[in-house]
Amino acid sequence: MTARTPTPTPAGTPTRTAAPTTRTDVQARAVRLGPRSLAALLLVSAVGAAGFLWPFLAPPTSRLSAHAQDAPWLFAGLLVLLVAVVAATIAESGLGPKAVAMLGVLAATGAALRPIGAGTAGLEPMFFLMVLSGRVLGPGFGYVLGSVTMFASALLTGGVGPWLPFQMLAMGWFTMGAGLLPGPDRLRGRAELLLLAVYGFLAAFAYGTIMNLAGWPFMGALASSIAFDPHAAVPANLARFVAYCLATSLGWDLGRAVVTVVLTLVVGPAVLRALRRATRRAAFETPVTFDTPES
Repeated sequence: MTARTPTPTPAGTPTRTAAPTTRTDVQARAVRLGPRSLAALLLVSAVGAAGFLWPFLAPPTSRLSAHAQDAPWLFAGLLVLLVAVVAATIAESGLGPKAVAMLGVLAATGAALRPIGAGTAGLEPMFFLMVLSGRVLGPGFGYVLGSVTMFASALLTGGVGPWLPFQMLAMGWFTMGAGLLPGPDRLRGRAELLLLAVYGFLAAFAYGTIMNLAGWPFMGALASSIAFDPHAAVPANLARFVAYCLATSLGWDLGRAVVTVVLTLVVGPAVLRALRRATRRAAFETPVTFDTPES
């Protein structure tokens, strides 16, 4: 047999350093959160929290409470800009072409999954995909994926309105949280699936509660006993909000949580393997080096 001679690499051609492929390797990150992107993320999260919680933060005598019907629109306009700033900052910190391609595929898949249930009884299968994607690809990628997926699905279903920035932020938090779960490099198998199922169940309820906060102040004009009262004290409004959640969204949130758990346990192993295989082949963190030209 003739020995095979390796083909020489031309000078100046980029080469990739081989990366180990063992199962115990440190989890790859499609996006690394640097100081700037982390600061931007904390800023938009703080403003977003104020946008959701302002009915409990503003005293009854404040001018914000006097304009209760206008406040959601003001916060929505502000969140549009801030979400865009955070996405741009994270992209600047290292969202390469392979990560963009992965983002496009997952966002398109999530946007296509959302209309399947059309929100009927909370049947929204996109949530389980967001949990698994955030788990594999990390919190930075997860935040961008959640926001972009919700934006794309709103365009697809015609659900564009003042609630969309709040949905984008809440879904970004939802997906990012999955990337912050413990044990990404050691926890595998049934233990990991159980962890993701529990997180998906709790986060589905949290998402519904957060989105209730975005729409609840609009009920002020209905003079309902569960509507937001800008002249009431915080304990009274908190009791009204709890009653509002129980009366309007508990069944939807339960359906969303159950669907997320079932899909995570049934198809989660196959999806996790596919995502991790794609992440290894993409080699997001493999450094690119250039050969020194020969003299």
